[in-house]
Amino acid sequence: MPRRLRVASGRYAYHVLNRAAGRMRIFGKQRDFEAFEEVIGQAKARLPMRVLAWCVMPNHWHFVLWPRGDGDLSEFMRWLTVTHTQRWHAAHRTAGTGPLYQGRFKSFPIQEDDHLWTVLRYVERNPLRAKMVEEADAWRWSSFWHRARGDKAGFLDDGPLALPRRWRQHVQSPQTEAELEALRRSVVRGAPFGEASWRQRTAKRLGLQSTLRPRGRPCKSPPDPI
Repeated sequence: MPRRLRVASGRYAYHVLNRAAGRMRIFGKQRDFEAFEEVIGQAKARLPMRVLAWCVMPNHWHFVLWPRGDGDLSEFMRWLTVTHTQRWHAAHRTAGTGPLYQGRFKSFPIQEDDHLWTVLRYVERNPLRAKMVEEADAWRWSSFWHRARGDKAGFLDDGPLALPRRWRQHVQSPQTEAELEALRRSVVRGAPFGEASWRQRTAKRLGLQSTLRPRGRPCKSPPDPI
């Protein structure tokens, strides 16, 4: 069965994520993180992409992106991941040893209401949820670290909605299991994330109806979203 073409309409914000092949620790040193941030900035200079949030973890990363035009998301992410892969292998002298990432990036469109804030919180509290820090803004390699210091790092943009007041407290507070489960479903299936009628309309508009259909037999082990 041929791979379904990735749909990337410019009218939506998207959660975008990927993991290293074999869960390899590809961000082990400070320079690894710095080099990736440099690639983000260069990708944004090459194709102006509105970056609403990001978080880089030792073996994966998250973005919330708001493309300006149709096809921009795929082009931006293609250049970013290919460039990062080439530079990482060159820096670590591992060229020819295999892929850096587990596959193409995952993404899903987000409704521009409270659901967008839910995804932003999910991304920015990732290191806190992973128990890598006690305060989310202590993790240096995320938009929240910059946001908490009033620093846009050259590529953090305003989104379609202003953040709620006391955003730091929102990020520090745990998300409900219902929120996390809904996010996991969208991560695993690439399904639109929003209220039910919006999901149906958006899936039809983008040709993503299959992402909302019930699946057959469940997996023996639960999915492992990142």
